[in-house]
Amino acid sequence: MLDFAAIDFETANGQPSSVCSVGVVIVRGGEVKEKFYSLIQPEPNYYAWFCRKVHGLGPEDTDDAEVFPKVWSRVAPLIEGLPLVAHNSPFDEGCLRAVMRVYQMDWPDYKFYCTCRAARRKMKWLPNHQLHTVAEACGFVLENHHHALADAEACAAIAIKLL
Repeated sequence: MLDFAAIDFETANGQPSSVCSVGVVIVRGGEVKEKFYSLIQPEPNYYAWFCRKVHGLGPEDTDDAEVFPKVWSRVAPLIEGLPLVAHNSPFDEGCLRAVMRVYQMDWPDYKFYCTCRAARRKMKWLPNHQLHTVAEACGFVLENHHHALADAEACAAIAIKLL
């Protein structure tokens, strides 16, 4: 796979629709061509302590952020016609489906691929298949884990090697 969009969401709470940030990396011809990052006002708009602990975001970061449909209006043209790649894709696809449902947006039949599943098949020797472990094995050092753009960059690096 030479052309794809790596995507990562962070959530504010246990609801999959509560996306509070998105990172997207566009890969064409096996090379990173474009990057996109945005904070998002989550829905429902509250932060669970565990999520804050993981990614460090809170209402002070997203109270003035755009709601998902406005952010997605900038993402959709970037990813049009591309397969989507995520590390643990059921999570990211689930978030995207949930937030689109909340805002009554049509699902454009996105096709997701999972770098975690690919790593489990192709890199059985690793001690685990967490994003930072797999990224490092693929030559990418993930320095800001749980920042949506950093995670999307790591996912893109893995996908370039494994897919």
